[in-house]
Amino acid sequence: MTPLGEPGEGPGFARVAERGDPADAVAVGVGTQALVGRDDALAGVTRALRSGRSLVLIEGEPGIGKSRLLHEALKDVADDALLRASCPPLPEPFPLGPIVDGVRRLRPAPSELGLSLLAGALRPWFPEWADELPAALEALEEPKETRHRLLRAMTELVERLGVATLVVEDAHWADSATLEWLLTLCATGDQRISIVLTYRPHDIPAGSLLRRLTSRRPVGMTLTRLDLPPLDVRRTGELVRSLLGADEVSEQFAALLHQRTDGVPLAIEETIRSMRERRDIVHQDGEWIRRAIDELHVPPTLRDSVLERVDRLPAEARRVLEAAAVLGEPVDVTLLEAVADVGEEPGRQGIARSLAAGLLRDVGDGRLAFRHVLDAEAVADAIPASERWRLHQRAAENLRKLDPPPVARLVRHLREANDMNGWSAYSEQAADLAWESGDDRTAVALLLVVLTEVEHPVEARVRLVRKIGRFAAAGGTSFGAKATDVTSALRLVLSDVDLPAGDRGEIRLLLGRLLLQLGQFDVVYQEVEAAVPDLGARPALAAKAMLSLALPRGPWPARAHLTWLDRANGLISQVGTRAELLDLTIDRASILLMFGEAAGWQAVPEVTLDARTEDERRQVARGLINFGHMAIAWGLYEQAEQFLADAVEEIHATGYTRLLGIASSTRARLDWYTGAWSGLAENAAAVSESAASLQEARIEASGILALLDLVEGHRDAAERGLRDLLDETSRRGMVDAMVVPAAALGRSALLDGAVDDVLDLTADMLATIERKNLWLWATDVLPVRIEALIAAGADAAVDALLGQFAVWLDDRTAPAPAAAFATCQAIVAEARRRDDAAALFADAAAAWAALPRPYDELLALERRGRCLLAAGRQDEALRLLSDVERRLRELGAKRDADRVARLLREYGTGVVRTWRRGPQGYGDQLSPRELEVVGLAARGMTNRQIADTLYISHRTVGQHLSGAMRKLGTSSRTALVVAASRAGLLPSEPE
Repeated sequence: MTPLGEPGEGPGFARVAERGDPADAVAVGVGTQALVGRDDALAGVTRALRSGRSLVLIEGEPGIGKSRLLHEALKDVADDALLRASCPPLPEPFPLGPIVDGVRRLRPAPSELGLSLLAGALRPWFPEWADELPAALEALEEPKETRHRLLRAMTELVERLGVATLVVEDAHWADSATLEWLLTLCATGDQRISIVLTYRPHDIPAGSLLRRLTSRRPVGMTLTRLDLPPLDVRRTGELVRSLLGADEVSEQFAALLHQRTDGVPLAIEETIRSMRERRDIVHQDGEWIRRAIDELHVPPTLRDSVLERVDRLPAEARRVLEAAAVLGEPVDVTLLEAVADVGEEPGRQGIARSLAAGLLRDVGDGRLAFRHVLDAEAVADAIPASERWRLHQRAAENLRKLDPPPVARLVRHLREANDMNGWSAYSEQAADLAWESGDDRTAVALLLVVLTEVEHPVEARVRLVRKIGRFAAAGGTSFGAKATDVTSALRLVLSDVDLPAGDRGEIRLLLGRLLLQLGQFDVVYQEVEAAVPDLGARPALAAKAMLSLALPRGPWPARAHLTWLDRANGLISQVGTRAELLDLTIDRASILLMFGEAAGWQAVPEVTLDARTEDERRQVARGLINFGHMAIAWGLYEQAEQFLADAVEEIHATGYTRLLGIASSTRARLDWYTGAWSGLAENAAAVSESAASLQEARIEASGILALLDLVEGHRDAAERGLRDLLDETSRRGMVDAMVVPAAALGRSALLDGAVDDVLDLTADMLATIERKNLWLWATDVLPVRIEALIAAGADAAVDALLGQFAVWLDDRTAPAPAAAFATCQAIVAEARRRDDAAALFADAAAAWAALPRPYDELLALERRGRCLLAAGRQDEALRLLSDVERRLRELGAKRDADRVARLLREYGTGVVRTWRRGPQGYGDQLSPRELEVVGLAARGMTNRQIADTLYISHRTVGQHLSGAMRKLGTSSRTALVVAASRAGLLPSEPE
């Protein structure tokens, strides 16, 4: 064979490949593409699917062969056990749209599936099944609850369909609901299906849940990850041989083709096809030859190759291809012909020619699509703008006729057609659907664009901005930078002089609620205060506004908050509905309790009794969490535990799962105070890491994790976390949440003798407590402030602070603040060398123990021991300190136990180190039982599930997990599983 680049028999041609059968020089069609260079990848996917319960991730750039690999791997999967979902590149994809379309293609009979009542949540997604699905479920107030219910319903549907393999192609374009559903399937470990995802890693949008899905090991499933690389020169030659049906391809031609295509299979295939169609490559005398190099015009991009092929097709085929490119996803023949507008017979001919040319392909179920996405993009970009507008308009006209109309697709086509009125109407529908599915971010984003890009009459603007404000207020600080756009939109509508007073007041209130969550206190007061006069005819909203101003956040003094509280009290009697009255009663009681007014407890029976509707029961759940939070602050821990238990019961009974995170974080705070530290890190981490948790819950849970790090001796990490937490809570004016990190940081600084740092750290907080008369929240931080003031010689300030605290406590039954006051008295006595200091620390310890707060009790007993040493009562002191050291270590306060142990050794008293976290004998290695427990935790089991499996108590499970965390240097359940996996301690295929 003549080497490539040298002249062949034909003028200007060179040999490409040889084949045995001679033939005339004709442009023979390109053969079927073989799967080249993917043997290992194919074996991996096939093996994973055959074993079942697998997650297969196939990633790679466009045209790299992900779909081709998948096609081969799925040949052995039964059609009725396979659910295929393809994600088109829609600007605002429909929630769960790919999964819904995939289910529809299975053509199930819903009435024969034995679906539960939960399937009623699927009605908006499958309106054609209205006669076969259970009745529609009651609407839920919170979007996250709605989405959670929808995902559960979709999971049940897929299970009942008997799906064994779920394939999601182009997952980088998937909507957030689809990705959240996939995350749920991979996290529970309860499913029996295999999941295959294909995606382009460089096209994954910022913030996409796909990153989370691909970065975590699935529970109870094997993981197979494939990154398909481009073909090398040798494999490029093999692919060309398969395309041409040749026995050999010259190495020089393969190298040239590899240089022009970078080894991307799609680009190789399209280039060969283009060369064949231009007769740049022909079959002559038994071998393939091509033009000489200087005459070869290999397209520099795939787009050039595709457009060349399109230009050679007849007009009706080009019209069909343009219509298919504008539609942008698989479509049936009828819709394609209608959008192309070429008539029935020319349309059929155009489709046939497009299929023959290899530009369109049959994807099944009577639907057609471009062979490659890049082909569609090339054709779409080449359509003149005016013609493209017309095609999008025709697409919209025909899609409107479908039942149900595809809202997301209509939004895209109407926008591209410059039909702004139609686009606006369908965008609002899409936002409503997103809200109903729990996607408040998408809902707000859609409505903001509709509001700002189209002129609307005043009533339409009010309707849109009311939705924006309500959706955004539900999402709170989770909107990040988008919150600025929301506040700007609300202010824009408020500037309209024709806005009715009641609407203006409601929008101002929504704006104020959002600004309060964002911590913008400088403008909250004026916005909400300005709303009150406009809400004269709406007493419930007016009272809500006044209670927002009564909430003791921001820079205002107590008298300002209490004035608004009194004004709200005067309106509550005018409120009409029971649900509104409950809402206001809970807010009023919570504010009273924050100010330390026992009258707030009188609302408890009023709130908890006789809740009739689901909405009322949700309000009860919210109230119980508030009461639990306040009972912790007051030091009423038994009551707090009951409030929170009842709240969780109501949450589960009503499906109001949006509050589950805040209930869990509040319970974590109670467990911290009461010394129930076993498993506390895992519980707090679950709340902190959950996307479903409210921001307040994540803040509280992250504080608990930092406190645990601090007492366990991880000081640097703990103090970084506490400072971040203090900055965030200070910005948001959350006095109740500020005191915990401030007190912990202050206590650490005092141990270092950094008195000035402590004074700086606590000054603003104590000023806020004094200004607002919020002495309830002084419990944790006041002893630290008092000790720093004593060290600084500010005795007058000490006496003034304690005097104010004593006056506030005088007529109140608040055990936690009372114990803090007893501690402060003991600290003063010790500093002034009074003989009663040791006795006062004993009193303080007893007060903490009565709550119970064992950590604070032990710190007070440590101080008593030091006072006894100073008084010369060494034997008594050392006995006490030995007991304190032992109890601190058993509790898990390693840092404090080590400090006491050093003091004991200074006095010649030995310290027996007890192993609280598991048996000795394995050093820093995990014991067999610890390995077993960690392995089950990695599968997503709770402590109780692990306990039931291993026939041990759930407390023992917590001890094993704590021991494993200590040995692997982690502080959360998630970090433990990751560390164990990286260390090779987990089985690769958990049963």
